[in-house]
Amino acid sequence: MSEQQNIPPTWDRPAGASLKDWMETRIARFSTRKYDFDALKFQADFDPKYRRGQMRYIGTGGTGVASDSNTIPSEHFTFSTMVIPAGNEGPPHIHVDVEEVFFLMRGKLKVVLTTPEGERFETVMTDRDVISVPPGVYREEINIGDEDALMCVMLGAKKPITPTYPADHPLAKIKR
Repeated sequence: MSEQQNIPPTWDRPAGASLKDWMETRIARFSTRKYDFDALKFQADFDPKYRRGQMRYIGTGGTGVASDSNTIPSEHFTFSTMVIPAGNEGPPHIHVDVEEVFFLMRGKLKVVLTTPEGERFETVMTDRDVISVPPGVYREEINIGDEDALMCVMLGAKKPITPTYPADHPLAKIKR
């Protein structure tokens, strides 16, 4: 039996915990969150157009944040919100191991999807649109609206492999 199999899932009820106490550990309230504009600061330091903030709820997502004690532990996916200020963008990146879902709550985003072979697809998302991007496809999100875009982001793993950038993109050469 591997070491990981001996670790109980984070959703297991702690011994002796009441339902109330157990469920309180499974709630992440908006009032206790704040946007983390440092999670991807290395991108914004390279070019301010990449400045955006992550608010984590379940797990730490794919931004490279190692831990966040203010989140619900993740077993099979991560969930956060992301704010992309007007005119800013999430650079093209690829997740090789997980599906990534963007649910746009508010705003207007151009989403550009590209295969490693160069096939390209663009679409515009508005309020309450959702897109599921399969692993192995580059994705970039560009705020083309006049206000901050607010979206929910889900990744299909407890701790996804850190995404990478296209080889010809300037961020591919930056060390995190």
